[in-house]
Amino acid sequence: MRFSHRLLCGFLILALISQPLRADDLPELGDVASNELSLATEKKIGQKIMDEIRWREPSYLDDPDVEYYLNQLGARLVAVSNDPGMGFQFFAIDDMSINAFAMPGGFIGVHVGLLLAAQTESELAGVLSHEISHVTQRHIARQVYQSKQLSMASMVAMGLALLAARSSPQGAMAAISTTQAGAISAQLAFSRDFERESDRLGFEILRRAGYDVRGMSAFFGRLQQSTRQYENNATAYLRTHPLSGERMSDMQNRERPVAYRQVADSPEFHLVRARVRALQGRPSDAVKEFAELLRERKYASEASTRYGLSVALARNRDWAAAEQELLTVRKLKVASPMVDRQLAEVRIGRGDKDAGLTLYREAMVRYMLNMPLLYGYGSALLAEKQFAAALRFADDQLQSHPQDARFLKLRADSYAGLGRRSQHHLALAELTALKGQTAGAIEQLQLAQQAGDANFYEMSMIDGRLREMKKRQIDEMKERRN
Repeated sequence: MRFSHRLLCGFLILALISQPLRADDLPELGDVASNELSLATEKKIGQKIMDEIRWREPSYLDDPDVEYYLNQLGARLVAVSNDPGMGFQFFAIDDMSINAFAMPGGFIGVHVGLLLAAQTESELAGVLSHEISHVTQRHIARQVYQSKQLSMASMVAMGLALLAARSSPQGAMAAISTTQAGAISAQLAFSRDFERESDRLGFEILRRAGYDVRGMSAFFGRLQQSTRQYENNATAYLRTHPLSGERMSDMQNRERPVAYRQVADSPEFHLVRARVRALQGRPSDAVKEFAELLRERKYASEASTRYGLSVALARNRDWAAAEQELLTVRKLKVASPMVDRQLAEVRIGRGDKDAGLTLYREAMVRYMLNMPLLYGYGSALLAEKQFAAALRFADDQLQSHPQDARFLKLRADSYAGLGRRSQHHLALAELTALKGQTAGAIEQLQLAQQAGDANFYEMSMIDGRLREMKKRQIDEMKERRN
């Protein structure tokens, strides 16, 4: 089953196993900021679902370059939304269907199929602006409560249902086939009023952020046209975001007063699309595809196509050819941290570790805030068995990013390389706790106590953290009972 189907099944299974709310238990739907579903609670629900996706969903795309690009683009849009301080996270799903979805609390998923289908950055920004508006207007929370089927406890448990739907697709499909599930499924599609509101606010976000406001209608119109050509085969996005002729007319009417101006795509837009395509299928097939595009000159950007070919060649472990493509990209005057990081990885792949680390250090000076470069450099230090340097680097980064899972893992792996067993288990406990696995964190802390190589100060830290985790476990048990 596709990821979007599994997400839907999560809603459906929970609805079927939960007791419906009484009418007098329901919140006032007209009040967006209803105390019955506070923003803090909504964010907690979203974080629990996000934990299930990030740590257990096979289709979650754990690629720093793609995720960083989506969050940079998303941050630019959120900054001009009507709630810039809400806090959003954008992530990619390795699914070729054209879809994007917003979850409670500001977590927005983007299928790689949508990245490839968007012909301009303004089109992609238009879809994200629409999804951002669903979140800022709290349509998700209001829609679920309007269904009068899901309790708060069910929503908190939604992440667990995602796993159940994946492990037992037959049971999930049986749930969908019931009349009750069908009714809930219909409720999950956003209402016309919610869609129009998100169109209007999304348009304003697009305009304020400096993108081509025609990007939204251009993309939706192309989806609509493709659906007409293939009956009963609407894209996943249109199934959950019904597109009427009235909506299209409203979009086009908003565009008319706005003077046309061409908006150039960022180099990263084309590079990310090339990277996503190069990561699909077998490496040899990806190499052939990009080589053919270059041979026939079928590309919007030669530099991004050569970058994509380099990614495919690196997957195929043809390091020399991959490096040559990246050097050509540099000659084309395309400056991007993505190109620098790929070149550093290729140099390391060729066996020139010092050159790769030097490239990383130079790039981190040019692009000081680029997270994929920081992740790559830390991993390179670890691969070179420079464990003390890797540990210092991880500790430095955790000062600014204390909840970053990649830096926490780097710290744990560095301690393991240094043979410091108690600190290794303590670091693993922090990473496990971040994943929401309190029992696993307690187990790691107990192993840290038993390691026998901690000094008095370190043992005090381990003991204190163990007490905190045990208290958290008790609180979680109480929360589940309530």
